[in-house]
Amino acid sequence: MVNLIIKFVALCRTSDLKVSTSEALDCISQLQLINPVDEFQFKAVLNTNFVKTRRDQKHFDRLYSLYFHNLKLDVSHLENQDQGVDLYQEVLESLQDAENSNELEKAIVEFLSGNPLLLLEKLQKLRTSELISSQALKSNLGGLSGRLEIMLQINQTRSRMTRFMENQAGSAEIRSRKQIMDNLNRRLDVALNMLTEENKPYNEGLKQVKSGTQQGKGLGEKFFSSLSQSEVEEMRQVIKQLVRRLNDIVTRRWALKNRGTLDIKKTLRRAGRYHGIPIEVIYKKRPPRKGKIVTICDISGSVWSAARFMLNMLFSLQNCFAKVRSFVFISEIAEVTGIFEKHDINEAVEKVMTEAGIQYEALTDYGETFVRFKKTYMDVLNKKTTLIIVGDGRSNHFNPQDQILGEMRDKCRRVVWLNPEPERFWNSGDSEMNLYKAYCHEVRPCQNLSQLTSFIQELVL
Repeated sequence: MVNLIIKFVALCRTSDLKVSTSEALDCISQLQLINPVDEFQFKAVLNTNFVKTRRDQKHFDRLYSLYFHNLKLDVSHLENQDQGVDLYQEVLESLQDAENSNELEKAIVEFLSGNPLLLLEKLQKLRTSELISSQALKSNLGGLSGRLEIMLQINQTRSRMTRFMENQAGSAEIRSRKQIMDNLNRRLDVALNMLTEENKPYNEGLKQVKSGTQQGKGLGEKFFSSLSQSEVEEMRQVIKQLVRRLNDIVTRRWALKNRGTLDIKKTLRRAGRYHGIPIEVIYKKRPPRKGKIVTICDISGSVWSAARFMLNMLFSLQNCFAKVRSFVFISEIAEVTGIFEKHDINEAVEKVMTEAGIQYEALTDYGETFVRFKKTYMDVLNKKTTLIIVGDGRSNHFNPQDQILGEMRDKCRRVVWLNPEPERFWNSGDSEMNLYKAYCHEVRPCQNLSQLTSFIQELVL
């Protein structure tokens, strides 16, 4: 049992699931208190000790299934189980005895024999090299050659197994050979799935607002991209009225919160003026606690019309929060907080759209934006910050750098993604929304005034 747990811990560490020595020792000691044959109890003990957060749950489940189920040799249905095991060993020995076998081929043979550690190390190195090469090339295809090499090696191993089985026609029954071959092919299929599947964190708590739950009437239903000039002016007036109303509500809330908790000493002292009757209640004064907002807005051509209204609304709400830091990007990122502080809202939006100090003709690159944000502005995020990202998630097949968004999430209280593109187009073409939403607390479409208003009211109220 101890060796089994030690091997599984090594598997977890190789796959970047952090397990400390003390956690492994606790797990071994707790297994002595249960019936280890009962898989429900056994898995519960491992899960309790090895899974730190819910976002690690999916990764743990995948490794558990791989180690304790997918690599299990099933010969229970064979009439002659000993003969099946012998044939299984002969296949593996034939693969191991191949001349000029490389490290990758040895790792695949070890995987077939029930030891996935070497292949997992190869896959982990591949993901690391993909990250380094894609950063240098600004491409999301940097590790394609490495994946193709592993895929070709798996297919070659499958072919060699098939040829060996065909040459062993008289050594075992046809049914036994077929079942052993099916079992080995299933293992190779598992290896291919490990190669091709996306290693995304578990994010069951994601709030994904659908377009159908945000209905408006008249002007509120029209897409930002389809508004005429007169409708744009009308919408600006509607936004001003909404912002004024929200500011009034927030101001009243702060006034109530400002009185703080009951000050018993001062209340009793004041009650002396009225023969001990506490007619006047005194509260402890405290400054209002406001949230912090950081907005990162895509102002490329694909979201140009929607970005103007997003910037208008988010700027107008800066009085509702202690600090609002605003950034815009296409392939470069620039802070525009100072522009909003020095100019009227309409003039500020025009300056952001034309004078933000970025290349407006460049191709949209979310990955490069996240890299530059991490390098220069990461310290603006803390556990009181709500990070709002506005964009369609289309990165022109550049490296999405989604792991940096994960680091940004770890530093924030909340990450919200507003997508001005219809939901039916998400994850099509060069869209990376399927990757990015795994690191968000909330994603929602934001194509018209009704959807934008709904979000702002939830954010402020």
